[in-house]
Amino acid sequence: MTDTAPSAAPDGSLIRVFLVDDHEVVRRGLHDLLGAEPDIHVVGEAGGADQALARGPALRPDVAVLDVRLPDGDGITVCRELRSRMPELACLMLTSFDDDDALLDAILAGAAGYVLKQIKSSDLLTAVRTVAAGQSMLDPATTGRLLRSLRGSPGEGSERGPLVGLSPREREILALIGEGLTNRQIGERLYLSEKTVKNNISRLLGKLGVERRVQAAVIATESGVRPPPEPRRG
Repeated sequence: MTDTAPSAAPDGSLIRVFLVDDHEVVRRGLHDLLGAEPDIHVVGEAGGADQALARGPALRPDVAVLDVRLPDGDGITVCRELRSRMPELACLMLTSFDDDDALLDAILAGAAGYVLKQIKSSDLLTAVRTVAAGQSMLDPATTGRLLRSLRGSPGEGSERGPLVGLSPREREILALIGEGLTNRQIGERLYLSEKTVKNNISRLLGKLGVERRVQAAVIATESGVRPPPEPRRG
């Protein structure tokens, strides 16, 4: 589907959105809703995982709105693959299913948002603009339940927040864990060896009072810790 040139918002910004859903009626509804906004432009659509991976990178979207369940794969894997090619892409998962495991997988894949299809139109527009601005947008009820299931008993100092006592380097690593990066990718980003990253993560988990990397990822998302800027190349 091709679109006429949109008019930008008063401040000149324009959010480029890519839609991925296997139901044409859903894509059409989203296209009409988002395309009516002066600061949002739907640059393309896909009805499945393969189509999304083939089309998405060439369109250079700012935000991808993805259904979690697709006929030839899943939106979470598509999110991970697209972000490996476009690290600045914000993925907003839109699903009919209130699924804790899917939410956790989405967080680990680097998704910036996870909302249910029952969301109000005005709230969906807010969600798109929120993730486009580099912030997180997670369904409150699902996220709260997941956090309660992942967290153990609060440790000492929990009243002051989970990041108290972390060094600047540990905060950087925590933020990158929250983005779903592997140890090797964190090392490349911070110019550290993979072994050094592994040692730092072990110490970090101890300070956070958690045992698993996924628990640290959830803490990173909830606390809003920001990753360091990517180094300039060239």
